[in-house]
Amino acid sequence: MSDDARRAAGRKTRTEVLGEAYVARSDKNRNDFNADFLDFITEGAWGSVWSRPGLTRRERSLITIALLAALGHDEEVAMHVRATANTGATPEDIKEALLHVAVYAGVPAANQAFKTAKKTLDEMGGDNEEEQEGRP
Repeated sequence: MSDDARRAAGRKTRTEVLGEAYVARSDKNRNDFNADFLDFITEGAWGSVWSRPGLTRRERSLITIALLAALGHDEEVAMHVRATANTGATPEDIKEALLHVAVYAGVPAANQAFKTAKKTLDEMGGDNEEEQEGRP
């Protein structure tokens, strides 16, 4: 696939996952300094990885949330929790993914991610029955 084709596929996938408003804001903030980075993530993350067959968007969404949580990237966790409105991942799915984070990446990382996810789901009007502290 050419760079242009991968960029087009990535833009389509990115828009479908993150939403038109998010991509429009990103485009508005594009400048000479960040343009190469935006092309890189559009082609690499969205055009190469997110656009591949083999996993559903729901599965990719949950993997992404778990990895971001494990690495402590709270803003990105929130962004990808919001994207679950488009990927089909449910609050229950997110909870299960974050339980894996607790076991494999540590309770402190999961604890923070549970807080971030809960806050984001509440902002989205999600039906998350009780606050999870991520603690046994």
